[in-house]
Amino acid sequence: MARPGEKNGELELLLRALCALETPEEAWALLRDLCTPREIDDLSQRIGVASMLAAGSSYVDVSSATGASSTTVSRVSKCLNGAGGGYRLVLSRLG
Repeated sequence: MARPGEKNGELELLLRALCALETPEEAWALLRDLCTPREIDDLSQRIGVASMLAAGSSYVDVSSATGASSTTVSRVSKCLNGAGGGYRLVLSRLG
């Protein structure tokens, strides 16, 4: 299954752009340009959910603390524990 944007090189360009960022300020500037405020809030919430789940918090505690729906908590948990490894990688690098 092709990833979105893969056929025309847009995904590769986005991935390279993310890798080129060096500071939180640069990341914030790109996020503001790429995403709506709601999308940024959603992404921020998901990484917060992943962080809490990785630290051993319960679904109920995570949902209560972050305001995330049970569906979002469940989806993040599935990704956190799945084969993709993106959340685990980033959280391990953040310490």
